[in-house]
Amino acid sequence: MLFGFGGAMAARANFAPLSWLGKGYIAIVRGVPDIAFFLFFVIALDQGIEWLRHQVKCPDWDQPIRQGSDFLVCDIAKMPLGSSPQWMHETYGFSLAVLTFALVFGAFAANVLFGAMRAVPHAQIETAEAYGMSHRQTFWRILVPQMWIYALPGLSNLWMVLIKATPLLFLLGVEDIVYWARELGGSKTAKFTAYPHGDWRMWYFLALLVFYLAFTKVSEIFLDRLRVRLSHGQATVGGAAQRKAS
Repeated sequence: MLFGFGGAMAARANFAPLSWLGKGYIAIVRGVPDIAFFLFFVIALDQGIEWLRHQVKCPDWDQPIRQGSDFLVCDIAKMPLGSSPQWMHETYGFSLAVLTFALVFGAFAANVLFGAMRAVPHAQIETAEAYGMSHRQTFWRILVPQMWIYALPGLSNLWMVLIKATPLLFLLGVEDIVYWARELGGSKTAKFTAYPHGDWRMWYFLALLVFYLAFTKVSEIFLDRLRVRLSHGQATVGGAAQRKAS
């Protein structure tokens, strides 16, 4: 949501370079397949961090960093260090994965929020300015509170897609729930060789099916209640229905 809100604000900015940056972010990320972006961005970000640390910590390094397909930096520039505990390696990998998901789905959220901002009646903004409100006051007091009802349908769909996209974490080296279902259910696994059993993957994936359906149902209930709450006082079909009922 932070990337989405920032991208939407940049896209609607009056300053042309900032508007180009916001619209470019939305267009580029939405136009690249998620898998390709995940695989490229994580490697590029990881190597970029190590390159910056290498420039600071190893200024006397006289060998090329990139040697063919290998990316070589000094040991103290690696992120995390080879001597770091396992939990730091796992936390670092998970943080990169979260940042990648935020960038990808933030672009879709930015497009939804940008459309929602444009859906708010412009007459209300003009009225607020006529009463003496500044541009910042108009944005935070008039535009932002009203845009959520228009953004909620798109954000709801994005949330459902995000739930189903979490197995892509396996591509980034994060052991997610689908990975563990396959590991625990398989008859021959690398992690549980001491406890042989039959092929139980069908039952584990059936449990996953129930879990995802239950998670989706809970999300629908929550989002429907949020829609009702956001409709109060709004000039929408839902808001009109609430006024007639009261």
